[in-house]
Formats: sequence, C-alpha cells, structure tokens
Amino acid sequence: MHSELIAFTENLVKSLVKEPDLVKVQEFLGDIIQLEIIVPESDMGVVIGRGGKMASAIRTLIQAAAYNMGINRVRINIDSF
Repeated sequence: MHSELIAFTENLVKSLVKEPDLVKVQEFLGDIIQLEIIVPESDMGVVIGRGGKMASAIRTLIQAAAYNMGINRVRINIDSF
C-alpha cells in the first residue's frame, strides 16, 4: 500500500523537474508516515515554487492520494542535495 504512495510521489515530482533520474523518495515509518522527497539543488526552485505554492500543492496532492489509499497521516519533507 505504501509502495503505491511512493510511486505516485515519484511520478508527480519527476514530471516537474529537469533531471528526473536524480529524484528520490524515501519512506520512514512511525506513528506518522514520513516521506522524504530529495531533488537536485538545481531543481529545488521548481519544486518549491514562488512563495512555496508548488510545494504546498504537491503536499496537498500526496495527502489526498494517501487518504484515498486509506492512509490517514502523512508528513512530507522536501530536501535537496
């Protein structure tokens, strides 16, 4: 079930960036499922967006997909390397 959420997140973020092969999504389990989205520094601006609007939209889409998959609590972190 979580693998579907990870695949959805990877596809979503890879469709936005210039270097999709370098995008990584890691999952950390606990009381809340935590997804770590790692993108290259050069693509960080695209993923965050002006004023954080793109990052907010990405989080909303992932949380909606998680809810549809029966996952109630998801935390999303976006980071670069």
